[in-house]
Amino acid sequence: MIHPWHDVTPGEDIPQEFDAIIEIPFGSSVKYEMDKKSGLIKLDRVLFSAVFYPANYGFIPQTLAEDDDPMDVLVFCQEAVVPLTQIHARTIGLMTMIDGGKKDHKIIAVATEDPEFNSYREAAEMPTHRLTMLRRFFLDYKHLEGKQVEVEEIQPAAQAYPVIEDALTRYSRQRRRGFDK
Repeated sequence: MIHPWHDVTPGEDIPQEFDAIIEIPFGSSVKYEMDKKSGLIKLDRVLFSAVFYPANYGFIPQTLAEDDDPMDVLVFCQEAVVPLTQIHARTIGLMTMIDGGKKDHKIIAVATEDPEFNSYREAAEMPTHRLTMLRRFFLDYKHLEGKQVEVEEIQPAAQAYPVIEDALTRYSRQRRRGFDK
């Protein structure tokens, strides 16, 4: 069986463009997460708040973020994409959350094969309301769980590139040492 985190390549044009693996479809109120050991998608929880994911949510393969998970990515696309779909995406920005006192970066991207979004090169080019909804979702989605998060302003694509590159390096270093099975 192919493991979506370890066996799928992010592509040759990373950090500007990459292949992402979707875990959660746009519009879902269900938090799915890839099981790191098996590579299967598991139900993490149903969101406690009356909110839904404002973009397809997943990760960049062969990356390891500061929170010891694959690098998170939000891929804007006009359609909900089913879990475990590989989607080609372009980096357009970076959103950083502080969750439990730790930085949790989210790469903001667009689906390159979606004509509604593929012309965007920077998050600032997108409709302001869509980006406001994105930030608001992450400010609110854990509120009824009694958890507080901070969400910084969305940064340009150039700010995301070193974050992605660091996650690629961290993954390579960890892969040489071995991941816990």
